Amino acid sequence: MTASIRILGLLLLLLAGTTPAISAPDLRLATTTSTENSGLLNAILPLFEAKYDTRVRVISVGSGKAMKLGENGDVDVVLVHSRADEEKFVAAGFGVNRRDVMYNDFIIVGPGSDPAGVRGGDVLTAFRKIAAAGSGFVSRGDDSGTHKMEQIYWKAAGVEPAAIPGYASAGLGMGEVLMMAAEMRRYALTDRATYTAYRAKTSLEILVSGDPKLFNPYGVIAVNPARHPGINHGGAMKFIEWLTSAEGQAAIAAFRVDGEQLFFPGAR
Repeated sequence: MTASIRILGLLLLLLAGTTPAISAPDLRLATTTSTENSGLLNAILPLFEAKYDTRVRVISVGSGKAMKLGENGDVDVVLVHSRADEEKFVAAGFGVNRRDVMYNDFIIVGPGSDPAGVRGGDVLTAFRKIAAAGSGFVSRGDDSGTHKMEQIYWKAAGVEPAAIPGYASAGLGMGEVLMMAAEMRRYALTDRATYTAYRAKTSLEILVSGDPKLFNPYGVIAVNPARHPGINHGGAMKFIEWLTSAEGQAAIAAFRVDGEQLFFPGAR
């Protein structure tokens, strides 16, 4: 009976010279945890969805895992922050039309007592002091953009992190790592946006910031339709165009947590 009613309704619409509205297919977005944990996506995605009558399905993982999902054709577009890996992703033919989107910065946070004495210094000196003091450090340990940058800093500082007393590889998202570092009273590298969103939940303080080496850019990349013909490439390109347009960039700039701007427009 229900099927008959639906068919009858469709026939009546056709006889009236109208057709039922058909929404655009869902867009599958794989993105770093910082865009989710900070609240940015909750603020800007509804604007895109309303404009294009579509729904964005978000998969929030580390940047490395996000690009792996793109490589396998399990998503349509990725929004990540690991520039060297993004370039490799495109060069290998897995992604197309990469665009700069926005930026913020990394910071080193830790207990207010600052047992390693890193406050106010630069990132490499801070990493050396943390290692020498054996004060403990909680790493993402998840192949994320933040984890990749942490590894770069340890190497540049001439330190093997696995040998540091109290070094913990969590294999967790940024918000969970901050909660873990607060509970264990250890240091951590984090993006500023996620820290600000979680600040009230932790006792961690910003101890190192402002070093040019802590610059944190984000890029958006469409998955290559030549490798995965079934993906929603049209939706991916609409998202990229919107995100890097004046409207999308304004939405990013307008996002605030406790009155603080956490992401800055970076589209060229």
